[in-house]
Amino acid sequence: MVYNHLFAYTETLTLRSAIELRIADIIHSHGGPMSISQIASKIEAPSPHIGWLERVMRMLVRKQIFSINNDEGDNDEVLYGLTTTSKWLLHDQESSLAPMFLTLSDHTLVKPWFEISRSIKDGDESAFVKAHGESMWEMLAHNHEFKNMFNSGMANLNKPIFDAIFKFYKEGFSKLEGSIIDVGGASGKLVAAIVEAYPHIKGINFDLPHVVAKAPQYPGVVHVGGDMFQEVPCADNVIMKVG
Repeated sequence: MVYNHLFAYTETLTLRSAIELRIADIIHSHGGPMSISQIASKIEAPSPHIGWLERVMRMLVRKQIFSINNDEGDNDEVLYGLTTTSKWLLHDQESSLAPMFLTLSDHTLVKPWFEISRSIKDGDESAFVKAHGESMWEMLAHNHEFKNMFNSGMANLNKPIFDAIFKFYKEGFSKLEGSIIDVGGASGKLVAAIVEAYPHIKGINFDLPHVVAKAPQYPGVVHVGGDMFQEVPCADNVIMKVG
């Protein structure tokens, strides 16, 4: 059991490499399964290492991210194809989870995990502060590269969550009265969709000031900036996604 955990990180980082190389997109654009040499020829690099690429693909086949089968031709060549899972990794799909995966496996968010034990011992700062010298919220306020990556990842993560909410709770929204606030609502897409479907509800999108400053305007939705750890605007109903 302990040995299995020893190399658990390799699965995440191997999948990250496949997303960075856009392997799912390459196979999807081809229109069907591809050989390892065909995949390599489409990677944007002068001379990709086919041997290492094959190791990545075989590991991800074992994890059922990609499928594998033999060509029916004379050369009996191994072909790699998409699965239901890898289709979620297509970059240009509205419901793609590729940006979210790249965000959450980025070194900026992984580094604090190495500081958990020190944070527990010292008892004075969070692991993120130990790793970077500031909180994640402070970094989001001034580091535009990190902010853009984080917002992009969270936006893509929210799409399937939105779909599930409207599928399984649509009757619940019709019974709500007054106002509804989405705490940590980012661009306000969720509360805007609720208000659009149920115009009798007044929407409030609440997030950090620099986040709501760039949020688009939606009919029936008011954007409010602030810190949820300090104070949250009053509303009759509250949405808060915990993840």
